[in-house]
Amino acid sequence: MNLVAEMEPGLTGLEQLKAMIAMGGRAPIGETLDFTIVDAGDGWAIFEGIPGLHAYNPMGNIHGGYAAALLDSACGCATHSKLKPGQGYTTLELKVAYHKAMTKDTGPVRAEGRVLTIGRRAAFTEAKLTDAAGKLYASATSTLLVLDQ
Repeated sequence: MNLVAEMEPGLTGLEQLKAMIAMGGRAPIGETLDFTIVDAGDGWAIFEGIPGLHAYNPMGNIHGGYAAALLDSACGCATHSKLKPGQGYTTLELKVAYHKAMTKDTGPVRAEGRVLTIGRRAAFTEAKLTDAAGKLYASATSTLLVLDQ
């Protein structure tokens, strides 16, 4: 399912994100991992999720891939917000630093991504993942390829 392809043609990336938020803010991966895009603006995007047993690893805490998925989504959608009609993007590189382990008791988390720079072919972004008290759990930097579709 390509949510962007199902939207009205000719929308900017930010218009697409705003439409997605108005429709509930969940791509299929958000259903699986229980996270949602809650806001976006020019060069930034915010996701919120609730880590739970569905994302546990054998060590008894939240798998690092859960944090990476939220951070990748925040970086990607921050880039998406800067796209012109007919453009897309894909992640080339994601570097994640894990600052603190999450558990089912962590409570809601928030991933805030922002574009540092964007050109015709590449975007450079960063994101942080925090809990409701502002405690940092993970951070990321990402390089994304901007595509003409």
